Amino acid sequence: MAEPLRLVKKYPNRRLYDTRTSTYITLVDVKELVLKHEEFQVVDAKSGEDLTRSILLQIILEEEAAGAPMFSSDLLAQMIRFYGNAMQGMMGKYLENNIKGFAEMQQKLQDQARHLYGDNAGMSKELWSQFLGFQGPAVQSMMGAYVDQSAKMFQQMQENMQEQTRKLFSGFQYPGYTGDEAADKK
Repeated sequence: MAEPLRLVKKYPNRRLYDTRTSTYITLVDVKELVLKHEEFQVVDAKSGEDLTRSILLQIILEEEAAGAPMFSSDLLAQMIRFYGNAMQGMMGKYLENNIKGFAEMQQKLQDQARHLYGDNAGMSKELWSQFLGFQGPAVQSMMGAYVDQSAKMFQQMQENMQEQTRKLFSGFQYPGYTGDEAADKK
């Protein structure tokens, strides 16, 4: 039987309380829950408001400030520009799907490395460099498939937007527009 969702309460004094272990925990502990793929929810102890996203964003902020950031300033600026934009919801889903695809690709690489090098759970950076060096063509092929998948998702997103736009404006009469794209191009 699956364990119930792990509940972490955040108190006004900014402390986090893990109800499963009956102990106070830190953001580092919450990060460990994420790394272990444990399902959890952080809620405000008084209001019950879900604060999970806020805590996860806090962890990302600390990781970004800790040394080797993952996001460039340009990427962050681009992401900010999507807030309030009509594409905001679609962009979130697009990024989520791409990260899932990338994680699946990484898992396949790890599985292949374990197959070649044995069940070495402590996959070090050196071992990864060596593995990727030997597996260049395979990695390129997997990255190509990932890029193709990403391009297809983006194309689908564009097609969905076009279809929604057609449906939205189909009831309006426009001079010279028949609704038949083939006839309009003649």
